[in-house]
Amino acid sequence: MSWKVPLADIDLGLEEEEAVLRVVRSRWLSMGEETQNFEKEFAEFSGAKHALAVTNATAALHMACMAVNLGPGDEVILPSLTFVATANAVRYTGATPVFADVESEDWLTVSPASIEKCLTEKTRAILIVHYAGYPCDMAAIQAIAKKHNLAILEDSAHTIGSYLDERHLGTFGAVGCFSFFSNKNMTTGEGGMVTTNDDALAEKLRVLRSHGMTSLTWDRHKGHAWSYDVVDLGYNYRIDELRSAIGRAQLKKIPRFNQRRAELTRLYRELLSELAPQVGVPFNEERGVSCHHIMPVLLPRGTDRVQFMEAMKAQGIQTSIHYPPIHHFQNYEGHQEFLRDDLRVTEEVGAREVTLPLYPLLTDEDVRAVAEAVQKSVRG
Repeated sequence: MSWKVPLADIDLGLEEEEAVLRVVRSRWLSMGEETQNFEKEFAEFSGAKHALAVTNATAALHMACMAVNLGPGDEVILPSLTFVATANAVRYTGATPVFADVESEDWLTVSPASIEKCLTEKTRAILIVHYAGYPCDMAAIQAIAKKHNLAILEDSAHTIGSYLDERHLGTFGAVGCFSFFSNKNMTTGEGGMVTTNDDALAEKLRVLRSHGMTSLTWDRHKGHAWSYDVVDLGYNYRIDELRSAIGRAQLKKIPRFNQRRAELTRLYRELLSELAPQVGVPFNEERGVSCHHIMPVLLPRGTDRVQFMEAMKAQGIQTSIHYPPIHHFQNYEGHQEFLRDDLRVTEEVGAREVTLPLYPLLTDEDVRAVAEAVQKSVRG
């Protein structure tokens, strides 16, 4: 379908084309110097001591869970209001995801109070999600983790350029996991990054990323090693030079991209307040600096969401849902071990949330068109 305003769009230009051409001309396509530079630049950008590029954010999440030694018999507390990969990564290790509620209809990140309700003697980690690029209540979550000796892992797929207390999200926990999927604030098509400030964890993550090997093909190509040992049951979670090159070009654009996202979000808030005040717009409170990854709204209670989204579609506006709660999926339903709190807010938000278009290439006129479409669709 040809959308008047699509949900997301990618800002790619000559910088990315030249970056790819540079790699092609180098004749080295596997993980090498380009990736090393991408990692160094992302570490500097995020303030993390270590950054390791990987093939996607799901791989990053799996590696994070493995790095803190999760396994069968362990429990990990996380929100149900997230992409399914967050919970899947826990299950890959044999550990059990336990779903906590979100804070409120205004702040759609995991609730510290609900986390405490989910704690048992089997709890080993808290896997937080900074929904839409907005920070979790890190002070409260860190206090819980310290009290109960729990690891904090950060699903930071939405947070490239988000800060709390002048600290980049994804650097508060043991490991941060970032996504460069096509709809993210910066993209490599597929791709991700793990960050950590712990030297030992960084080394473990490095080994897990590439088959448990002690050296890479690039090391041997540069004459730094002639063979390798295999010291762990690792995975092939490497990124390639082409995507790393695109990532380096995209990373330079993040300040401009995120500034524009902030401007568009403010305009959305103004227009929706004027044209459709019955529609809720979360994240009105003051907490940190968001990169404004997506634009979630909450329809009025009793609104037929499918009918609303079809009405938006008829006007050429693409919308989405972030997210159907994980515990409602067929593969998760019926598992009582995943549920310990009643998830009231998650249920309410999960039934009413709709995501509106948000990306740097949007014009002010586009945002007004979307807001006017919301006004018509919510009345219908």
